[in-house]
Amino acid sequence: MRVFLASVAGCLLAVASLQAQARALSQNERQVCGWGSQIAAEAQQAKLSGVTLYATRKKLQARKFAKPWMRMTAFGITEQTYNSRSRLKPAAIKQTYYEQCAQHAVAKR
Repeated sequence: MRVFLASVAGCLLAVASLQAQARALSQNERQVCGWGSQIAAEAQQAKLSGVTLYATRKKLQARKFAKPWMRMTAFGITEQTYNSRSRLKPAAIKQTYYEQCAQHAVAKR
């Protein structure tokens, strides 16, 4: 029972920490992390569905991006996702990417 309560307390602290990080991020940082996490989730979904990296890159090439840096960044995120051995669901990849992006943005300051 103690182990269970300790793990619940740990989870609550993690959630509180994420909320504090989210508040510490600027709107632009939240948008960039959200965009990157969406790209990673889409790449994971394609990978798990058996779509080749070549086909996914070709699809990205045809996509319109708001900023010039987004295209090459999307290619990098996609390639890293395909090179990973991870078989996590896209939603988990999206959350993990966002959390790590937020941590990086806060640490960068």
